[in-house]
Amino acid sequence: MSEVREAITRAHHDEWARVVAALTRRFGDLGIAEDSAAEAFATAVERWPADGIPPNPGAWLTTTANHKAIDRIRRENKRDDKHREARMVHDDDPPEPLGAIDDDRLRLIFTCCHPALAMETRAALTLRMVGGLTVPEIARAFLVTESAMGRRITRAKDKIKAARIPYRVPSADDLPARVSGVLAVLFLVFNEGYLATGPDTDPVRHDLTAEAIRLTRLIRDLLPDDGEVAGLLALMLLTESRRTARVSAGGELVALDEQDRGSWDAALIAEGHRLVRERLAAAAAGIAPGRYQILAAINAVHTSARDMRDTDWSQILALYDQLVRIDPSPIIALNRAVAVAELDGPEVALATVDRLEPTLSGYHAYHATRADLLRRLGRSQQSRAAYDKAIDLAGNTAETAYLTHRRDQLR
Repeated sequence: MSEVREAITRAHHDEWARVVAALTRRFGDLGIAEDSAAEAFATAVERWPADGIPPNPGAWLTTTANHKAIDRIRRENKRDDKHREARMVHDDDPPEPLGAIDDDRLRLIFTCCHPALAMETRAALTLRMVGGLTVPEIARAFLVTESAMGRRITRAKDKIKAARIPYRVPSADDLPARVSGVLAVLFLVFNEGYLATGPDTDPVRHDLTAEAIRLTRLIRDLLPDDGEVAGLLALMLLTESRRTARVSAGGELVALDEQDRGSWDAALIAEGHRLVRERLAAAAAGIAPGRYQILAAINAVHTSARDMRDTDWSQILALYDQLVRIDPSPIIALNRAVAVAELDGPEVALATVDRLEPTLSGYHAYHATRADLLRRLGRSQQSRAAYDKAIDLAGNTAETAYLTHRRDQLR
């Protein structure tokens, strides 16, 4: 029974986006695609324990979801054009070539990231339709209630249907204007996998990070000269290279300075460094780097150091100074303060961090950073209070375990 449960969980992680994308391409309706995919997975939960795991779980799920969608269309029987319904049901005609790349999931993400939708809606819809996250998980990521997030996703699907937003990769002329929104969403999907927001899921979700990397590679094939696409891919690869070292055997997050650098993925680091060098050459030629390229360069410095003591913090601070000029967000300022602490000491960094309290008081990493700086200054009581706030706000089990351990080490 446990084998079957694991197989269904694995199939959900591996096949959800593939099934939803295939159904969306065939039936042209995100709502039907999502509901039918959910019904197919529910049927697997019922039948696989009795019938056994099928030889090809993905094909079984896609076929079952197609049957569910056809049954739903027939039951509703609300379409005026019966011939169109018949064509969708029987699917006799070969699919039209849609866009420059023939990939259902890439089409799906461009649909979910259409500029007619608000940015937070695009991200939520992509996490649901492409990433397969549940509504509660997405709600926690956006710090809203489950009911509010459910309504947001439903409205987005309804808007796509009502506005007849096309299910395709944009034309070559439209791609540059559309790709920045897609990159922002892919970064959010990657971050959810890098450090999951929910307490009831794996703290690190390789399925999401791998899918974000795969889709970013596809977009790079489509736009090989776009610096930000290359920068985001490099950032993902360098971050992913540390995945196996980030959580201990006991399920506790391992900080960068305590990670076993020998276990980092050398191939991913080499590929990420090569992309960063390419973008540095472009910058030397007068092409200003964007946000993802600078973040990738920061990660390249970290992954170049043999241990924490070898880290070139002055270079990292210079890169953060460059990043702040194009992205003056409080989270970037918070991360910059970590580099300041290494160069100028924790007291200087703490003064910077404290100024961010009005905007970041509900962000667990703000309190975790304060707690660490206060610990380094020997202010244990204040550090403990900051750790308590960070623990209350953190949703990830590995991060909660790490913060608890650090708090309990205080005198």
